[in-house]
Amino acid sequence: MNDLVGHQAHDDAVRRLRASYDAIPDGAPVRLAKRTTNLFRPRDATDAPGLDVSGLTGVISVDIDPASGEATADVQGMCTYEDLVAVTLARGYIPYVVPQLRTITLGGAVTGLGIEATSFRNGLPHESVVEMDVFTGAGEVVTCSREVESDLFLAFPNSYGTLGYSTRIRILLEKAPGWVRLRHLRFDDTVAAATAIARIVADRSDHGTRVDAIDGTAFSPGEIYLTLAEFTDADPSTTGQDVSDYTGQQVYYRSVRERSTDALTMADYLWRWDTDWFWCSGAFGAQNPLIRRVWPRKYRRSDVYQRIVGLDTKYALAHKLDRIKRNGVAKRERVIQDIEVPVDRLAEFLTWFDDEVGMRPVWLCPLRLREPDGPGSTTRWPLYPLEPSTTYVNVGFWGTVAVPADAPAGMVNRRVEDQVHALGGHKSLYSEAFYDADTFAELYNLPHLAEVKSTYDPKDRLTGLYEKAVKRR
Repeated sequence: MNDLVGHQAHDDAVRRLRASYDAIPDGAPVRLAKRTTNLFRPRDATDAPGLDVSGLTGVISVDIDPASGEATADVQGMCTYEDLVAVTLARGYIPYVVPQLRTITLGGAVTGLGIEATSFRNGLPHESVVEMDVFTGAGEVVTCSREVESDLFLAFPNSYGTLGYSTRIRILLEKAPGWVRLRHLRFDDTVAAATAIARIVADRSDHGTRVDAIDGTAFSPGEIYLTLAEFTDADPSTTGQDVSDYTGQQVYYRSVRERSTDALTMADYLWRWDTDWFWCSGAFGAQNPLIRRVWPRKYRRSDVYQRIVGLDTKYALAHKLDRIKRNGVAKRERVIQDIEVPVDRLAEFLTWFDDEVGMRPVWLCPLRLREPDGPGSTTRWPLYPLEPSTTYVNVGFWGTVAVPADAPAGMVNRRVEDQVHALGGHKSLYSEAFYDADTFAELYNLPHLAEVKSTYDPKDRLTGLYEKAVKRR
């Protein structure tokens, strides 16, 4: 297979990265020169040149032990999961965790945290990293692991480029059969859904059927579905079951409430949420049957919708139309967040969310710190301190809500932050954040980050985490 970058091309790309770093003036912001992003927070503009990462977008090598079947891949930091999966799935493997959107990069998922339906057993993407090369703020490539330069390795997740950028990441792979069977289980209240999540995560099965992946869709307080996935080598069509395709006219999230069982190829399962950006493509008309027929399939994907949102943000089109429509009486606040709370606080959070925010649907995804060698074998990650042996549930909600015309900036988002904090949860930092400096430092362990940063970015060339996440720099 001629789909690997190889080590020589990788080394050449790193040299170009170094040269581009040296060209950035002292004091100017250091940013990646990349056209796509999965961040949802605006940043101050800069005229400084960006880091050249154009040659860091592929898979360097894949190593499969013929005796044990264990496999790893050396992957460049800017490689998207779409390109990574294309290489590994052709060999019968997938990463331990594959985030939902095709253009999320491996480096982005590791430094910014990622999640998907296998996270209840495989943790977050950084937990299956064996070794990394990090281009640090000092302009050096540092190889790190749990054993070597471990302070950098452990502090890298949730650092969002404040310590450096990954150029090479070695990750574990797991065997991937060809198909996935799905069962959509309905629950009529949040307590019952949370209880079921806790049970299934603990057992890794549901009434005798193995569960390889689990996520959920809450359409309303009384209509919640858990989707249980079983990976299988058996082609479902041989037993008369149709294999669905949600890249065409059908919309995946609608199927969750329309059918109790389903089947997908492994590739289609991994990208089931990408085609319609969960349910958010509806805002662009892509779910309208008439529009969908003429909307080219290749443009029904998350990065296309993201570019549309980027244009709206740049020109404030929706805001202007909203002001005309509402005549200034009210405005809308963008609430795009992923949070997680312990499973025993999930029902409490959802009840509060329905009363105070009222956005639906929302996505549910259980997660636990990975225990590679059984109970007690978790690794603690200092900048995102999840508790070992604890099941959390990620709640994702993405849209806008009406607020009074005189509402302060981030009013609803601030309330979400306060409630998540009160319930012992956390919030991802890919979107807007409004914490005060002291609270942010406590939640994300900034004193520890500063200590590590002093070693690997001694001249403080890379923007700090609070400055990036809250100050939009």
